[in-house]
Amino acid sequence: MRIVLQRVLEASVTISGVEKARIDKGLLLLLGIETADSKEDRDWLIRKVINMRIFNDDEGVMNLSVKDIAGEIVVVSQFTLHASTKRGNRPSYINAAPPEMANEQYELFKLELAAELGKSICCGEFGADMKVKLINDGPVTILLDSKNKE
Repeated sequence: MRIVLQRVLEASVTISGVEKARIDKGLLLLLGIETADSKEDRDWLIRKVINMRIFNDDEGVMNLSVKDIAGEIVVVSQFTLHASTKRGNRPSYINAAPPEMANEQYELFKLELAAELGKSICCGEFGADMKVKLINDGPVTILLDSKNKE
């Protein structure tokens, strides 16, 4: 699994002109799932996301997690995070999980993330054409990959 984690002041997801999700201060997660992903991958990423100290404390030092600040999270499924661009100019998505498997992992990720956060999260819609808006705070953008543990 791969995540593009962005610290945001606000973020929203719109589908067919209808706003599906909106958050204020917190995290926007773009989540890519590949065939080899498992519960171990989900657990590692969820721990990283919840405990990543990227929000400022009272002294302006990035020392607080999303949980510490009672921040919000929106998760968007994004298979293109597993694009291979080694050959030619058209990306290959052969490493991305097939839709049925990816959707199952996506749903489990959301449930387990919400449980660990201790409150509900917002999300996009799996497989939909989504318009994602955000105000990146900082900007702070971090890439997480459960296979490389970085």
